[in-house]
Amino acid sequence: MWLVVGLGNPGTEYSHTRHNAGFLVVQALARQWRLPLRTRASRSRLAETRRGRSQVILALPQTYMNLSGQAVLALLTKYRVKPENLIVVYDDLDLDLGQVRVRPGGSPGSHKGMKSIVESIGTQAFPRVRVGIGPKPAGAEAADYVLEEFPPEEWEKLQPALAAASRAVEMIIDGELARAMNIFNRRKKEETAGPD
Repeated sequence: MWLVVGLGNPGTEYSHTRHNAGFLVVQALARQWRLPLRTRASRSRLAETRRGRSQVILALPQTYMNLSGQAVLALLTKYRVKPENLIVVYDDLDLDLGQVRVRPGGSPGSHKGMKSIVESIGTQAFPRVRVGIGPKPAGAEAADYVLEEFPPEEWEKLQPALAAASRAVEMIIDGELARAMNIFNRRKKEETAGPD
């Protein structure tokens, strides 16, 4: 069984904000898989389905971002999902808008939702998909910037990233984590490579 959690803040006033990129990816997956995110359990909105041999739960925590770990712990406990079968999708200020990165685990960095999850479940060893919303303009406060709505030009640029992040989630579920990292992290390697 896989648990796919998109991070964000509940409520229509946050639905198109940068901090809700994780929500947007899970909502895109739900539309693609034709699943209504209607079930309410463990402080989350849920949808359940099967992908191949795996049962998959899509979840949008209905706690606020900095309490995401409460919902994730409740979901892992309720459905008896191991942390290695938890996929968290979230926004990342350190990535340029539209970039997607896949990691098998690691530090939560400065992201409050990820910090809450790691503190609540007691491990960093779970895969995650990060969606770039940066860079933050000079002089802007990060807390304010992430809660702003995407302006139209950014919203348009975000759409391919939502599709790419959705594909990355599918690949992880299908047992292709290493391949997903190779595909979606490649641009970073190319950017840091020296001249031929």
